[in-house]
Amino acid sequence: MDEIIENVRKELIASSDQKTRESGMRFFREEVNLYGIKSQVVREISRRNFVLVKERSKHDIFILCDVLWKSGMMEESFIACDWSHRLNKKYKPEDFAIFEEWVSMYVNNWASCDTFCNHTVGDFIQMYPQYLTGLKKWALSDNRWMRRASAVSLIIPARRGKFLPDIFEIAGLLLQDRDDMVQKGYGWMLKEASKPYRNEVFDFVMRERLLMPRTALRYAIEKMPPELRKKAMAR
Repeated sequence: MDEIIENVRKELIASSDQKTRESGMRFFREEVNLYGIKSQVVREISRRNFVLVKERSKHDIFILCDVLWKSGMMEESFIACDWSHRLNKKYKPEDFAIFEEWVSMYVNNWASCDTFCNHTVGDFIQMYPQYLTGLKKWALSDNRWMRRASAVSLIIPARRGKFLPDIFEIAGLLLQDRDDMVQKGYGWMLKEASKPYRNEVFDFVMRERLLMPRTALRYAIEKMPPELRKKAMAR
C-alpha cells in the first residue's frame, strides 16, 4: 500500500469518534460506512497529505484517489474528491471516463455524489462543455446516483448562468423519476438556475408542474418570490 494512503488512514482512525459517527449516520437512509470525523478535520487531513503528493503526476494522484474511493469509507471518498478537484487546472478530455467510472462504481450516497459532482465534474464540464452529452446519458442510467449526478454536476454552472438549455433538457429527462434523491437533485439544479434565470425557470416549472413530483417542484421554486411559489404549487 502506498505510504500516503497508509498515513491518511492512520490519521482518520486517530481522529474518529463514535458519537460523531452515530450522528452522521442519521443523515442517510442507505447504509454508509463512516469513521466518524467532523468535516473540518477531514479537510485538514486531506490538505496536509495532499502537500506530500502534489508533485506526483496527475495519473499517480488519480490512482491514489481510486484507492480511496474503493475503500467505501465516506471520509476517504471526501479526500478523493478534494484531491481530484485540486488538479482541476490539469483536466484533459480523457479524464471524463475516469470520473464516470468513479460515479458508476463507487458513489453510493448523496454526500459523496454531491461533493464529487459539484466540484470535480462541474469544473470539468465548464472546461469541456461537449461532455454535457455524457451527463445526459447519465440521466438515463439505471444507477440512481448517476442520475442524480447528471443534475448536481451542473449546480455551480447553473448558479453562474451557464448551460440553461442543457439544464432544461436534463430536467426533462429526469422529470418523472420516482427516486426522491434524483428529484431533489434536479430540483436543486433548477433552483440554482432560477437565480440568474428566474422567469425562464418559472416558465419551465409552470409547463411541467403537473408532471413534476412535488419534491422536485418545491426544490425548484424555493428561491422564488412567495406569489410565484404559490402559483406554481396550485393544483
